Amino acid sequence: MRTNQTRFPENFLWGGAIAANQAEGAYLEGGKGLTTVDLLPIGKDRFSLMLGNVDSLELKNGVYYPSHEAIDFYHRFKEDIALFAEMGFKCLRLSIAWARIFPNGDDSTPNEEGLQFYDHVFDELLKYNIEPVVTTCHFDVPINLVEKYGSWKNRKMIEFYEKYTRTIFERYKDKVKYWMTFNEINMLLHAPFIGAGIVLKDDEDKKQVLYQAAHHQLVASALAVKACHEIIPNGQIGCMLAAGATYPYTCHPNDIWEAIDKDRESYFFIDVQSRGEYPGYAKRYFKENNLQIRMEKEDEEILKNHTVDYIGFSYYASRCASTDPEVLSQLAEGNIFASIKNPYLNASEWGWQIDPKGLRVTCNQLHDRYQKPLFIVENGLGANDVLSDEGSINDDYRIEYLKSHFIEMAEAIEDGVDILGYTSWGPIDLVSAGTGEMKKRYGYIYVDKDNEGNGTLKRIKKKSFYWYQDIIRSNGKNL
Repeated sequence: MRTNQTRFPENFLWGGAIAANQAEGAYLEGGKGLTTVDLLPIGKDRFSLMLGNVDSLELKNGVYYPSHEAIDFYHRFKEDIALFAEMGFKCLRLSIAWARIFPNGDDSTPNEEGLQFYDHVFDELLKYNIEPVVTTCHFDVPINLVEKYGSWKNRKMIEFYEKYTRTIFERYKDKVKYWMTFNEINMLLHAPFIGAGIVLKDDEDKKQVLYQAAHHQLVASALAVKACHEIIPNGQIGCMLAAGATYPYTCHPNDIWEAIDKDRESYFFIDVQSRGEYPGYAKRYFKENNLQIRMEKEDEEILKNHTVDYIGFSYYASRCASTDPEVLSQLAEGNIFASIKNPYLNASEWGWQIDPKGLRVTCNQLHDRYQKPLFIVENGLGANDVLSDEGSINDDYRIEYLKSHFIEMAEAIEDGVDILGYTSWGPIDLVSAGTGEMKKRYGYIYVDKDNEGNGTLKRIKKKSFYWYQDIIRSNGKNL
């Protein structure tokens, strides 16, 4: 039941979210090094590579790599930020490309040209009173760290990541207040190469490799929290979860437990980052699967003493779980997270089931579990927007999607959930992380580019541009 009056806090951070590897392009300009995402082509091979089935860490001739130009935010950020300002953005979530700062990841000194680029971006945002919300690592590990050290399989990554984060905290301490460590950290278990630069070998115990890498990332995340609190006393630093409540498919107790178990696969990471220790169910899982997580004696203390200030998360869809083999044959298409089709929901063109109420459920579950502020940092509808003969895009379907989710977000706030803000995914069309496509568009701003890389890159305002502008101006009262 909808509340009589939709109310958002006065200081609610409305905005949008982009990632360096999906927007910037200029993949080797300004001293930047090659990253994992730079090796991901569009097409059938992309998904297999994301899963860690990587036969080569070199670029191949005759292959189109969407990240190399992306939407050219690197050269067009002033134009794009002006459009965000016109919509009234209070914040912009973006990421720093690790390889722009340390091109090889293990360099002795940072790349000044890369540091200056983000100085210019943050200055441009602050000129319009747009708060930067910065993710330190969003699916882009420097390739040298994969080749030389095996990426997050290797404990030395903690040292490299801590040096990198301390460098950017020192550099931008007067410009950036809100930070996040690893984007969708739980993606490590589902798409290891894009999530953490992990290349899986046939003779390796996959679970052992992934959970050891997870431990290294969790310790690194805690050390980044420690550094942020030391260097930026008024700063806030959070974690980031690929979220979405899992529903039991039926009221059979086995389905209910399966849903709990599926949620815990993801909550495991945030339990450690927010509560500061490994939960009992994880210890049992390690024991039953004969996993030996190598830890240094100081690790438990680091995790305990340096927990996050808030919980950032993405929400695109809810999921269903069952133990019934017949039901399990009905998996929904779309996201990396395979899920049983929910018969009560519709789906997007890419098979993602649309569940606005699930956002309220997810907000309440996360707040009940952690009792910390939440930040919805990704949500949106990927659709094949069509440019009319008159040059307009009437994306009423996107407006309806967002409106229904905003109403449920308002309900969550009314429930008592503390939500810092909302940044819709891809406020300007960008490269899809999962498919590498351009035609899977999320933005309020159309970018003239197709899946083959053709187009002028011209920016065109969609109908949703003006709708979101009105939502921000009224602080959600016009829902």
